[in-house]
Amino acid sequence: MTANGWLQIAVFCALVLVLVRPLGGYMARLFSGERVFLSPVLGPVERVLFRAAGISAKQEQGWIAYALSMLAFNLAGLLITYVVLRCQDMLPFNRQGLPGLPPDLAFNTAVSFTTNTNWQAYGGETTMSYFSQMVGLTVHNFTSAATGIVLAIAFIRAFSRATAKTLGSFWVDLTRCTLHLLLPMAIVLALVLVWQGVPQNLDPYVSATTVEGTRQTIAQGPVASQVAIKMLGTNGGGFFNANAAHPYENPTPLSNLLQMVAIFAIGAGLTNTFGRMVKDERQGWAILSAMGVMFLAGVAIAYGAEASGNPLITALGVDGGNMEGKEVRFGIANSALFATATTGASCGAVNAMHSSFTPLGGLVPLINMQLGEIIVGGVGAGLYGMLLFVVLAVFIAGQMVGRTPEYLGKKIESREVRLAFLALLVLPLAMLGFTAVAAILPEARASLANAGPHGFSEILYAYTSAGANNGSAFAGLNANTPFFNLTLGLTMLIGRFLMIVPMLGVAGALVAKKRLPPSAGSLPTHTPLFVGLLVGVILVVGGLEFMPALALGPVVEHFALAAGQTF
Repeated sequence: MTANGWLQIAVFCALVLVLVRPLGGYMARLFSGERVFLSPVLGPVERVLFRAAGISAKQEQGWIAYALSMLAFNLAGLLITYVVLRCQDMLPFNRQGLPGLPPDLAFNTAVSFTTNTNWQAYGGETTMSYFSQMVGLTVHNFTSAATGIVLAIAFIRAFSRATAKTLGSFWVDLTRCTLHLLLPMAIVLALVLVWQGVPQNLDPYVSATTVEGTRQTIAQGPVASQVAIKMLGTNGGGFFNANAAHPYENPTPLSNLLQMVAIFAIGAGLTNTFGRMVKDERQGWAILSAMGVMFLAGVAIAYGAEASGNPLITALGVDGGNMEGKEVRFGIANSALFATATTGASCGAVNAMHSSFTPLGGLVPLINMQLGEIIVGGVGAGLYGMLLFVVLAVFIAGQMVGRTPEYLGKKIESREVRLAFLALLVLPLAMLGFTAVAAILPEARASLANAGPHGFSEILYAYTSAGANNGSAFAGLNANTPFFNLTLGLTMLIGRFLMIVPMLGVAGALVAKKRLPPSAGSLPTHTPLFVGLLVGVILVVGGLEFMPALALGPVVEHFALAAGQTF
């Protein structure tokens, strides 16, 4: 580790913190129906869209109607994307003449982008037409991100309102989120990326002659527009197979920094939105502090492990850390930082190959995802996942002191706790269940490039990434088979929607409750003590069930590597 590396990490953290209050305040005003600075331009567009869809901005929905609207919208998007991918050979903007996707891959990809996972069992430049990239995938990058954000807003309203029956309107929230938040930010970031050298065109691929005299095909296309929203919406799906390690997606150290900041910007800002909407910004800062503690711990472990390097190589007198699978233009610090940020934020974009990390370096992304990706988390999903842990932390604290637990004046009772546990137990059920099945099936093990604990980590990482709706890959696993396309697709659906519905059930129960004034026995939920309690609950409740699996994978590989054995 170097001072320069830590300085770069500090600059990233500082930029994210600078954006928290401006973005948080903007989103709080936007979703409260107040006027924002883009209202003069986009307000008329919003009203036209509402009239065309027959939506009233004043009509709200209860939690069941909100959930059904969300499910119907996402089902329609999934089906449309499936048809686009299957029929891309008959659709326009297919300059390379690429065929339609087979049924299992089309299903996996449609589910992946619908659930904000963006798992890719294909090479983008050799599989997807420009039409599929724009209409099928980039559109989903907006809608899936907006879905997560508005669900978080609905959960916030459960705490900010009292004795109410509604959580807002899914259709109104979705429109405002896309039109006033995601679209303007994506346009600005895309223009900056074009300035940095990211292509944005509809030209055919270029054929060039290399210095060795061989022919090379250089892919291009509408890249900047997809990269911008893939980062801002914590989607992560790359236009190219190499994702953010590709020089056309991420050409410079500056573009790398801006993309990492974009990953965290909205998720971190939502904590401030929460504080503002519940009329106590300290609550938002407490949640962000808990996220920050776990994030910095992960960065320190990953950076330290990668900077220490492979002991078998350092024993030969070769120092400089583990550069395998990393881009020289980013280096070890920015590779470890990117890996920690992208897996803590449900993004899935990668600028280095996680399978090439040291065992402890690869352990950090796994734990980040297995905790539910609440370390800032996916846009919206990270906040509502964290609030579910807050409900559990308050409940546990209340049981410890023998009084009814409360959070922001709302009593936390058995119904909310049962639903919160149900939502949080969905992840280990999907991740570990499918991992166990794949680990014993010969047709699944045949897709592995490595044996032993590293091969097990490849399987565990795939289902962890799918269940956490992250989408990053450990590499070394041929996931483009009917078995993996089907089971990973099911894991994505379970990880997304079987967590959302119980979460909205918790919101529906809380919004109807009265708000009680704080008393002498109330637990302060904005103090360092509560932050520590929350982190402890996350690590114990969220992470303990994964320890046996982690022991079989990266932990045992770490000790084997120290003993001179590789896989």
